[in-house]
Amino acid sequence: MESNQSPDAALRGVRIVDLTTVVFGPYATQTLADYGADVIKIETPAGDGTRFNGPAAQHGMSSMFLGSNRNKRSVVLDLKQPEGRQALHALCDTADVFVHNIRPQKLARLGLSAAALRARNPRLVFAALHGFGEGGPYAGKPAYDDTIQALSGAADLVRRQSGTPGYLPTVMADKVAAQMAVHAIMAALFQRERTGLGQEVEVPMFESVTAFLLVEHFFARQLQEGPAPDRATEQELGYPRSLAAWRRPYRAADGYVCIMPYTDENWHRFFTAVERPDLLADPRFLSHASRSRHVAELLACVGDIVTGRTTADWLALCKAMDIPCARLNRLDELEEDPHLRAVDFFQSLPLGADTQLRFPRFPLRLSASQVAPAAPPRLGEHTAEVLAGLGLPDCVLGPVLATAMAAATPPAAPAPGAATP
Repeated sequence: MESNQSPDAALRGVRIVDLTTVVFGPYATQTLADYGADVIKIETPAGDGTRFNGPAAQHGMSSMFLGSNRNKRSVVLDLKQPEGRQALHALCDTADVFVHNIRPQKLARLGLSAAALRARNPRLVFAALHGFGEGGPYAGKPAYDDTIQALSGAADLVRRQSGTPGYLPTVMADKVAAQMAVHAIMAALFQRERTGLGQEVEVPMFESVTAFLLVEHFFARQLQEGPAPDRATEQELGYPRSLAAWRRPYRAADGYVCIMPYTDENWHRFFTAVERPDLLADPRFLSHASRSRHVAELLACVGDIVTGRTTADWLALCKAMDIPCARLNRLDELEEDPHLRAVDFFQSLPLGADTQLRFPRFPLRLSASQVAPAAPPRLGEHTAEVLAGLGLPDCVLGPVLATAMAAATPPAAPAPGAATP
């Protein structure tokens, strides 16, 4: 029943039963797997829906699935059948962590409540990844990245900067909440080392993302100078620099560049180098406090200045002045970035016998912990391997393995010339 874990993995010996789908849960458990946990991904016979979202190198191995499921083992269980539920209960008896993102009202019907599982395994950390925390009027409602970006204020932050509400072009809510889940689970495991007992962990996406977004914006509202703001001036609320329309890469003569003077010394050097004594003496820009109050005008001035030189000129000039500066990388340029190449960020992994795919590696490094990356599993690939040592009777194991084998068989390709729906 052991996975192929590195002997010096930080989370070696930690078994995680992962009953999550889409991105929120799978991205969290992928991070735990990257630390060396044995993550057993439980899938229905249809598989995690993200297996079929977007382009796919092979059947059931879509781009979305590949991004959130490396270093895991896949077990197919039909939880609508008693044999599937019995196998899952037996597996949870061997687990350190059970993670799910099933809405609470559905979980109880499967016999997978925290009380039921922890009565069998008191050391179990039971992690519930929900859209909304229990106890509020939204509890139990479905949640997706778009709805959480709308509710949390993320779409409104885009509006305040651009004039039009919008979603950040990434599944930000899922991924932020996933990292909250990672450290909550590890904290619960650390506490278990002292107490010997597991506990319930609730990770609500709405509350997690709202807290994340308010780090710089919430207190800025309370600490503004002058009278307390009201609804009429809500567009002025929040952290000014983050909301300024000019907070974006600057257009240079031949592309885009990010220039980030920050300290008083940075700004003095910058205005001197670009021969703008008027801005150097401008009372709006003399100190950090005054620049913060007039950040929109400041960034607009910089934008006008940057257009007059090339990206290479700015990179060289800012390097000489020790001012943070970076070129704009397009997504299709990231694999050629010299730093990412030097740190071997993109690696090739086999996906079957005849396919090599490039993967971004786990970005963190621990000096005494190494985990070799493994490609995401095929649907049900490890069902027999994982269930073999659980002591399940043949009357349970037989139907479970038959279901997994059927699920793992890809559909036959249509005959040439056959009509397709």
